[in-house]
This record gives sequence, structure tokens and C-alpha cells, in this order.
Amino acid sequence: MNERPNRLQGFLRENQKSLGIFALLALIFLVTGLVEPAYWGGANLTNMLRYVGLYGIIAIGVAFVIITGGIDLSIGAVIGLSGVSFAMLLRDGWLFFADPVSVPVAFLVVLLMSSLVGLANGLLITKLRLQPFLVTLCGLFIYRGLARGVGRDKTRGFANEFEDLKQGMVKGELFGFVPMSFVVLILIGVVAAVVLNKMTFGRYLQAMGRNKEAARFSGIKNDRMEIGAYVICSLLAGFGGIMFVLDGNSAVPSKFGNFFELYAIAGAVLGGCSLRGGEGKIAGV
Repeated sequence: MNERPNRLQGFLRENQKSLGIFALLALIFLVTGLVEPAYWGGANLTNMLRYVGLYGIIAIGVAFVIITGGIDLSIGAVIGLSGVSFAMLLRDGWLFFADPVSVPVAFLVVLLMSSLVGLANGLLITKLRLQPFLVTLCGLFIYRGLARGVGRDKTRGFANEFEDLKQGMVKGELFGFVPMSFVVLILIGVVAAVVLNKMTFGRYLQAMGRNKEAARFSGIKNDRMEIGAYVICSLLAGFGGIMFVLDGNSAVPSKFGNFFELYAIAGAVLGGCSLRGGEGKIAGV
């Protein structure tokens, strides 16, 4: 007879941080709506959900890094580099492409490039034993400089082109009020939650975040796990850059993505990820 109450108590203890943040969010939502009723309007809620989707994607990425006890300050610069590169590939061509490329090719190039950024960060941190803060802070300046060099410091955008792509990924609405960026966030969140909570990789990440030495003595290859976390973070930052540039129609190389790393980190930490590592849930983020 006591099995159900015990399960409920266990659930409440396990998700205490996430539930607390959710309660605070609900309170802010209620108070703001009472002060300004237009806040509860359908258009405003849809607009907020669109941005929740966009920022939530990059927050999920950095959550993997924070769970290992690391940090990534280069997210905003990677978003800038990815957004500018994506726009150039579709409009002008770039790198080995003298002419504009198809949408799938542009996606592949940008996601591969952002994954290589994460791989570089991870290798510098694990193999050279450099501090994550130092590596990613330097990366912030390097990747921002690359974005300005790639874009020749000129605004890059789509004008009225690729409307189907924009509607299908960001600006379209499911059921007439749920923006596609939020739908994409939910899909990515489900996959990330499965990886983090149901797969060996996720369990190893959390174990490593709690105690790296104990994880190493248990047979966990810490370096591989940490590199994997940084690759996931940069990969989702690159994907976020694509989403943001489709939402805004253009990217200014010197400004696009500035300070987005702070929003991502704040989202992950407020969602229950401990900056000391070893703790965090995708549902909270």
C-alpha cells in the first residue's frame, strides 16, 4: 500500500531542483500576466516559445559539458561562425565550393565544422591538460575572428529566399500556435535525455563529473567521454547557429551570437546542472 507514496516521494526528491525552477517560472508567468494581460496573448506566447526553442537547443549542448565538470565559453562564437558560414554556402559558396550549394550540403558542412571545433576543444583540454575556461575563452576570440574573416565583416543573409526552409524549421507553427523551433527543441531534448539517462555514455559522463579519479579506476575512459561532451556541445551550437540565422534572415559576423554562451550556461544551470559536475537532467534544462 505504501509503494505509490514511496515512489512519489522518490520522484519529488530526485527532481527537486527542476520542480522548484518550474514553480518559479509558473509564478513569474502568473504575476506578469496579471500586471500586463497582453502577456498571455497567443501571439506573445508563440513568440516566447520560438525563442525558448532556439536558446534551449544550445543550453542542452552545454549541459553535457557542465555535467562533466567543464565549461564552454565559445558557444556564441561558434553560433556566429556557423550562421555566417551557412548563409554564405547557400548564397555565395565558400571553402571548396565556388558556387552556392544545396541545403543538405550546407547543413553537412556547417555541422561537420562545428563538430571539429568541439573536437579541438576536447583534445586541448584532455591531451594537453589545459583548463576548459582558458581553452574555450581563447576559442571565443578565435572563432569570432574566423567568422569575421569568413564573412569579410559584411552582413550575410537570405532576404526572401528559402522561405520553405525557414517555415519548416523555425517560423512555421504546429497546430497554429506551437513554433517549429520549439518542436525541434523537444525532439532534440528527447534524444539527449535518452543518451544521458538511458545509455552507457550518459551514465559514464555523470560518474566522471562526480569523481574523475574514481571513474578512471572503474575503467571509464575519461578523455573519450569529455571529448564527446565537447563535440556534442559544439555540434548543437552549430545547429543553433543555423536556426538563429534562419530566424533572423541575416548574420552580422562581428555581433551574431554575442553573449549567447551566457544564456546557454544560465539555462543549463537554472535547469539543475551543477557547475561542479556530476548532476543534471535534460528535462530541467
